Amino acid sequence: MGCRGRSYGGDAGGCAIINMSQTPEARARDNQTRQIQETVTNVEKHFGDLCQIYAGYVRKTARLRDKADLLVREVHAYADTETPNLKHGLKCFADELAKLQDYRQAEVERLEAKVVEPLKSYGSIIKLKREDLKVTLTARNREAKQMSQLEKTRQRNPSDRQIISQAETELQRATMDAARISRQLEETIDNFEKQKIKDLKKIFGEFVTVEMVFHAKALEVLTAAFHHIEEIDEEEDLEVFRSSLHPPDFQSRLDIVRANSKTGSMKQTSSSFTQSSASRRKKDEEDDLDEDDDDGSTEEEN
Repeated sequence: MGCRGRSYGGDAGGCAIINMSQTPEARARDNQTRQIQETVTNVEKHFGDLCQIYAGYVRKTARLRDKADLLVREVHAYADTETPNLKHGLKCFADELAKLQDYRQAEVERLEAKVVEPLKSYGSIIKLKREDLKVTLTARNREAKQMSQLEKTRQRNPSDRQIISQAETELQRATMDAARISRQLEETIDNFEKQKIKDLKKIFGEFVTVEMVFHAKALEVLTAAFHHIEEIDEEEDLEVFRSSLHPPDFQSRLDIVRANSKTGSMKQTSSSFTQSSASRRKKDEEDDLDEDDDDGSTEEEN
C-alpha cells in the first residue's frame, strides 16, 4: 500500500506520516511531531549560519593580528634609522602595538573555544534529534498502517471476530508504542529547547565578555602608545638633525683649512718682509762702501 498524507522530507527518514484523522490523539501527535521537526530544522539552519559567521569573524581577527605584527616590525625597522628621541618614541609605540597583538591572539583563542566550538557542537546534537524524530515517525507510520489494516479487515471479513480482534490488538499495541515514543520525544525536545536557550545565553554572553576584555586592554595599551608618540621631543630631534648636516669632524677640517690658509699668508708676509729687510741691508752696505771710497780719495789728495 502506498503512503498518503503529509510527507516529511530530509533526514526525518522513513515513510511519510499517514494522515490519521480518525482520532484526535493521532492528529495531536501529528501536529506535535511536525512542530518538533520545524524547531529542529530552524535551529540547524540558524546555528549553522551563526557558526560560519563567527568562524569568519575569528579568521578576520586573526588576519588583523598578522597585519599588525607586520606593522610592528616595520615601525621597529624605521625607528632604527631615526634621531634618538623619535627612535625611542617609535620603538615604545611599536612595543605597545606588539602587546596589543598578544591580547588579540588571546581574543582569537577565546572566541574559538567559547563561541565557535559550542555552536559547532550543535551539528552532532541536531543529528541526534533527527534520529529521535526518525524513531517517532517510524512508530507513527506503524500505527497508521495498523489502523489501515484494521479497516481493510473489517471490510473484507466483517463477521470474523477473531481476525478483527487480532487487528485491533495490533493497532492498540502500535498506538501505545507511538504514544510512548511521542512522550519520550516531547521530553527530549523539551530538554533540547531548555539547553538551547541556556547555550545561546552563554555563547553570546561569552562573546560580549571576550570582546569587552579585549577592548578594555586595547584602550589601555593604545593610550600608552599615544603618550609615547606625544612625548617625542621635536625640537631636540630637530637640533640633532641640523647638527648632522654639519658634523664635528667636518667643522674641524674646516678650521684646519682656515688656519693653514692664515699661516700661509703670514709666512708669505714674513718672507716678503725678510726679503725687503735683506735688500735694505745690502743697500746700506753698498752705501757704506761708497762712503769709504770717497774718504780714501780725499786723503790721497791731501
